[in-house]
Amino acid sequence: MIDISLVRSSPPVPLVSFDRRELSQILKVYGRMVAAGEWRDYAIDALKDRAVFSIFRRTSEMPLFRVVKDPKLARRQGAYSVVAAGGQILKRGHDLAVVLNVFDRHLKVIENA
Repeated sequence: MIDISLVRSSPPVPLVSFDRRELSQILKVYGRMVAAGEWRDYAIDALKDRAVFSIFRRTSEMPLFRVVKDPKLARRQGAYSVVAAGGQILKRGHDLAVVLNVFDRHLKVIENA
């Protein structure tokens, strides 16, 4: 039997989450990729030690990419990272906007010879 008074008196577990500015930056990139037909779904997880924005091509698949906010790494490599489906870290840094640049495709002009 569980004593309800113990459950109610315990302080809530603090969760790491994206703030409004961070979420706005992520959704701006996400919206651009949805419009291009690349991505179709997303999920947001607020965990005890990190926040994760997972990006899917289809809902039933594993995420193509994960944008991770890990405050423990803020002083070292940076709190933000973009992780590919296989677990490879594509970009890591202190500034979310710079880390999200990994999704920008730079177009090159090719001249005919």
